[in-house]
Amino acid sequence: MDVTVNRVLPASPYQSLADYVAAGGGAGLTAALAVAPDVVIGELEASGLRGRGGAGFPTGVKWRTVASYASPLASTTVVVNAAEGEPGTFKDRALIDANPYAVLEGALIAAHAVGATTIVVATKARFTAQVARLRAAVTELREAGLVEGIELRLVEGPAEYLFGEETALLEVIDGRAPFPRIAPPFRRGVDEVPVTESDPIGASGLSAPVQMAETDAGSDAPPTLVDNVETMANVPAIIARGADWFRSLGTPSSPGTLVCTVTGAVRRPGVGEVPMGTSLRDVIDTIGGGLVPDRSLRAVLVGVSSAVITPDKLDTALTYEAMAAIGSGLGSGGYVVVGDDASPVGIAAGISRFLAVESCGQCTPCKQDGGEIATLLDDLAKGTGQGDHLTRIDNRLATVADGARCSLGRQHHTVVTSVIAAFRSDFEARQGATAEPVDVLLMAELVALDDGGAHLDESFAGKQPDWTYDAEDSGKTPVERLTDHRADEPVIGTA
Repeated sequence: MDVTVNRVLPASPYQSLADYVAAGGGAGLTAALAVAPDVVIGELEASGLRGRGGAGFPTGVKWRTVASYASPLASTTVVVNAAEGEPGTFKDRALIDANPYAVLEGALIAAHAVGATTIVVATKARFTAQVARLRAAVTELREAGLVEGIELRLVEGPAEYLFGEETALLEVIDGRAPFPRIAPPFRRGVDEVPVTESDPIGASGLSAPVQMAETDAGSDAPPTLVDNVETMANVPAIIARGADWFRSLGTPSSPGTLVCTVTGAVRRPGVGEVPMGTSLRDVIDTIGGGLVPDRSLRAVLVGVSSAVITPDKLDTALTYEAMAAIGSGLGSGGYVVVGDDASPVGIAAGISRFLAVESCGQCTPCKQDGGEIATLLDDLAKGTGQGDHLTRIDNRLATVADGARCSLGRQHHTVVTSVIAAFRSDFEARQGATAEPVDVLLMAELVALDDGGAHLDESFAGKQPDWTYDAEDSGKTPVERLTDHRADEPVIGTA
């Protein structure tokens, strides 16, 4: 049974703005501009839309909070987070490919609602097809007179996973490396601090990598509203058709639809949109075509953000509440199906390596403890583990998230702990340096998803913890590398 729907992800890509308008596009912006901003925000609150970027925060509440922090001295900024990098996730790029107009219309509605005069779409420079699609769509909107009074621009940033963290995203927009801030966007938004060759961090120091936003910047600091691609794409139809229409699919606590990516050991990796409340089993069967032949299910990974899902939980409904009840989460809607040919130790080692490498080094436990966890798990995968390896891993997992300014350390704790808890005997059996080596699962960003399958960033296997692709790691954290940066050296490594 096909459970997919087409609310934000059309069955066929819109080829032009005219096609989008013919299908009802633009009605949301027209309706929004005809009423006061508070009415728009109220409709979003009534709809129950929650952020589709992973955290699931109520969208209307976020918009109202940002509006309440408007500065008397500078305009609010709306930012679309299109810096997708969660392993196993391709849904934001699929939406941009098929329907960039809804994303941009949602951002224009947001600008009206929170009093913004600037919209920034922040994406990765490596997403060349999506960058071209967005630029073409922005040109069409300008020519149609739909962005008058609004500065609408694209920012192309680095490949790093942390670029997708919303405060690190603002750092990149401001011309710096993707290191998360302490202050949330609704208190400290886009600073536009100039960056020069002699001062790659930024002259003011307000958002420098180590000192950034240690104290409140004051009530006059302009806030920024950050929402991801899928969240923005839902907004136009909600405003055009109303909260009750949006709630006609999904559940009372998790209304609407979810755009899911299914990859791994499935017949047909792909992206599809389903009503919230659809079971994970149905999503894997419908979007992914079910497991590959002659394989049974070992586990489903929710990217690297939520606890692993074991086969006995496959009928769990994809809602915020049901996933929380089994100790996991919706994540960003990316589900990596792992077959029984994969070792749980290799799975944990792959997840841990990804998070340890992508840690920026601002928080010492995240980088150091995370690196030690990854090394110990790699030892177990190679068959060189000692009798105390699992105890040492448990100890480091207990501290890896200490003092974390972003969620990466907590993800490391949550996901790796869940794999070990589900398959602890497999880890115990590999202590003592007598086990045969097992493959480490490559956890990396999806760079393409097409008829040929899911294509991972294979170059990630050579990425060092200092974010370079050098033959040897420098031993410095990414933050330390930036502090020691010379004008003739790249801040961010490239494959």
